[in-house]
Amino acid sequence: MDKIRDAILAGADSAALAALPVPESYRAAFVRAEDTAMFEGMASDAKDPRQSIHIGDVPTPELAPDEVYVAVMASSINFNTVWSSIFEPVSTFGPMKRLARESEWAKRHDQPYQVIGSDASGVVVKVGSAVRLWKPGDHVTVHCNHVDDQDNTAHDDSMLAANQRIWGYETNFGGLADLSVVKANQLMPKPAHLTWEEAAVNALCNSTSYRMLVSQNGAAMKQGDVVLIWGATGGIGAYATQYVLNGGGIPVCVVSNAEKAKILRDMGVEAIIDRKEAGYKFWKDEHTHDESEWRRLGSDIRDLVGEDPDIVFEHPGRSTFAASMYVAKRGGTVVTCAATSGFMMEFDNRHFWMRLKRLVGSHFANYQEAWQANRLIAKGMIHPVISQTFALDQTGEAAFQIHHNMHEGKLGVLCLAPEEGLGVTDPELRAKVGEANLTRFRR
Repeated sequence: MDKIRDAILAGADSAALAALPVPESYRAAFVRAEDTAMFEGMASDAKDPRQSIHIGDVPTPELAPDEVYVAVMASSINFNTVWSSIFEPVSTFGPMKRLARESEWAKRHDQPYQVIGSDASGVVVKVGSAVRLWKPGDHVTVHCNHVDDQDNTAHDDSMLAANQRIWGYETNFGGLADLSVVKANQLMPKPAHLTWEEAAVNALCNSTSYRMLVSQNGAAMKQGDVVLIWGATGGIGAYATQYVLNGGGIPVCVVSNAEKAKILRDMGVEAIIDRKEAGYKFWKDEHTHDESEWRRLGSDIRDLVGEDPDIVFEHPGRSTFAASMYVAKRGGTVVTCAATSGFMMEFDNRHFWMRLKRLVGSHFANYQEAWQANRLIAKGMIHPVISQTFALDQTGEAAFQIHHNMHEGKLGVLCLAPEEGLGVTDPELRAKVGEANLTRFRR
């Protein structure tokens, strides 16, 4: 991979890159099937990604006709990286075995290891025989919707496909590596004004937020909508905040400390709730809700913006879900994409059915939604929310920090890129967008 990296950094053209041999192995962050029981009996918080994520060489898989090899310049950590590394809620080796039954090419994914990571920015170095729209040398970012589009269930909304998977989580050969195998329909143009690490952190979280809030498949937010956003400076929350501000909505942002509140004020958010300062206790104990605390949250929201939320952007899960269902206004929408505090939800159904609310489940984004979300990044209308950058051999530490909510925004990971700040090919647009917008989350 050293020759490929050096050629990319030197600005080699398509023919020069295509002429370089792809190595028989490459460096990657991976988990091992033999370790899946290592955390059994431990509480989730005690499971340590630093113990389960390994860095080393793995064999280069053969390239299918509809795939490309991407030299990964940078990647990022998502919460699914944590789930892969702590084998929770289930080991991802099961989904890969099921994937392997689908075709001869799919058999490659069933290995005793899994290369993890669901984001990447980089350069195409070789294309399969059926790839038409991409060539070696193209600067790309990768979205994680892995679908066999021969199945008719993928033809309307590919996220409803019977065989839809998240690349690098439910498949092998993910983005936390020097090389990755990617279906051509996962590729998008790299935003030219961004560095490799800035371009690497957007696809999963930005596309997820776009579907949840903007798309007709989600909440279909309109101008003037009040939107309650949990974790508003986190991976998906920070993109959600930008979509509400850009779309003429009124964000009510929940964060955990004053430092995060300042980031939001700098973004133009006026209605901010510091949940630690407020001291909400939505649960009296492990099994008992406290409805008075739901009412207190609702009162605090009305004090800030004068009305209940039209939309609640929900992803913490068990810890907040009942409160979210309560505070949404009559006829309002709760849209949910995750459950980082626990998957089993409980809420008072009376406040749901009698007030005619909607609950919308949302999962990543279809091809068009991912492309449109990337387009807004490329135009400088939505900005990356990267706060720190790690080296590939620090992937375990980065995942540990995500697991314990020690971060703001997104954590980038340098793969082939030797340092931060490389990869910008449109400095004029970067200057127009402004460094303050691009580095707002930087520590």
